[in-house]
Amino acid sequence: MSRLLKFLLLLAGIAAVIYMAAPSKPKESTLEKIKKRGYLLWGSDAEGGAPYAFPNPKNPSKLVGFEVDLAGAIARELGVKKAVQSQNAWDSLIPALERGDFDFAMNGIEITKKRMEHVLFSAPYYVYTEQLVVRRDDSSIKSVADLKGKKVGTLSGTVAQDILMGMRGVNVRIYSGQVEPYQDLALGRLDAVLLDLPIAAYYARPNPALKFAGPPVGEGLYAIAIRKNDTELKKRLDEILAKLYRTGELKRIYEKWGLWNSKQDKLAAFFKNSGAETLDESRSAPIKNFFPMLLKGAGVTVLISVSSMALAITLGLMLTLLRLYAGPPFDWLATGYIEIYRGTPLLIQLYILYYGLPNIGISLNPVMAAFLGLGMNYAAYESELYRAGINAVPFGQMEAALSLGMKRGLALKRVILPQAVKIALPGITNDFIALFKDSSLVSVIAMVELTKTYSMLAASTLRFFQLGIITALLYFGMSYPLSLLARRLEKKLKKDRR
Repeated sequence: MSRLLKFLLLLAGIAAVIYMAAPSKPKESTLEKIKKRGYLLWGSDAEGGAPYAFPNPKNPSKLVGFEVDLAGAIARELGVKKAVQSQNAWDSLIPALERGDFDFAMNGIEITKKRMEHVLFSAPYYVYTEQLVVRRDDSSIKSVADLKGKKVGTLSGTVAQDILMGMRGVNVRIYSGQVEPYQDLALGRLDAVLLDLPIAAYYARPNPALKFAGPPVGEGLYAIAIRKNDTELKKRLDEILAKLYRTGELKRIYEKWGLWNSKQDKLAAFFKNSGAETLDESRSAPIKNFFPMLLKGAGVTVLISVSSMALAITLGLMLTLLRLYAGPPFDWLATGYIEIYRGTPLLIQLYILYYGLPNIGISLNPVMAAFLGLGMNYAAYESELYRAGINAVPFGQMEAALSLGMKRGLALKRVILPQAVKIALPGITNDFIALFKDSSLVSVIAMVELTKTYSMLAASTLRFFQLGIITALLYFGMSYPLSLLARRLEKKLKKDRR
């Protein structure tokens, strides 16, 4: 073993020397990558909803929104055919941009000093303000000055949150989506909601149970977030935004989505309502329109779950064998792996794989990170199932196999493992069902699986109940056959024991 270790270390050292000595190719700029790729890749969160970027109720596989239109115009000016949205959770758009998941991020991102430490910003494309919303029958709150002692909802990581946090005596409730705070306000769970005016105009103004309280407060700028070293891209985007303003195209986009207010005079007076996809249209769209997108999300869930379970089964078996038969230090390492993975949340493990590893030079795409995250986590649980199965096999069987001249490895393969796996099978199928449901967590690393698809559609249509029932039935349809298999295996195991 020591010779093998020395040989591996020697190979690693040679590889490191070759890598360091090899001439490095000059890196392509982001503009060169865009032109070579043939399309623009921009990051946003479609779950964030209207009017930024959200699924079209008439064709949910397509996104609509004023930023979708703006991205398309930018792509055309860059000389490529189209702009492709890369789905990512809003509060992790900046880390995903830094790791190179897309060319730039554009999703109502406010220019703040904190963000400027990490990214460059283009010239601003929208002047936003914050709008306070209350229930229509509430006359006690007329402005932000009346919020002391009140429960106020807002979005995580926004300037509205900073405003509320800086006020004394306000009970701030933080949300990850922009639809939920308005729903809770209408239901009486909140006293008010403070969010950007475009959000309030789209989700609160049409709601008969809500009303605006006082004039907009605060002021800030939306801009495109660009990686720190992409100065060439920033310069080009500034030129494009200026051109879109001069030609009136930016005005037409904003007029389409009704984003005008007096603050926009600081950029230009180019907004007026000309009718976009409305919330009423989203609510009245036939439910069948959303089936293809939900089925696509279900397909991603099946792919990730099946591949991750295959990894969990294989790695779990290896861990069991190392723990029971390898001896120090491998049994210690296997035990440590199992305890660490069982003792830490899967969500944290996914964050480390996707956002943490790039800090040490390892960058995984979302599919690979989801595959490894789920597979490595469930391997720890599978290992314990196998260990219990092996320990359930009478020790005398191993002794009998060895006395017949079998080597330990062959005895494990022919005698012990077949019986152990048979005992562990019901538990394995139960773990598979649990993994199907836990696959919803991979949405935090930009995987658009079934739950994320549901969240995006529900946020843009407010049809949480109907779409939720359909999504639940899809999960049930995928997991119920596994439940039947588990029961069948349990019955068979009982008969065999008799």
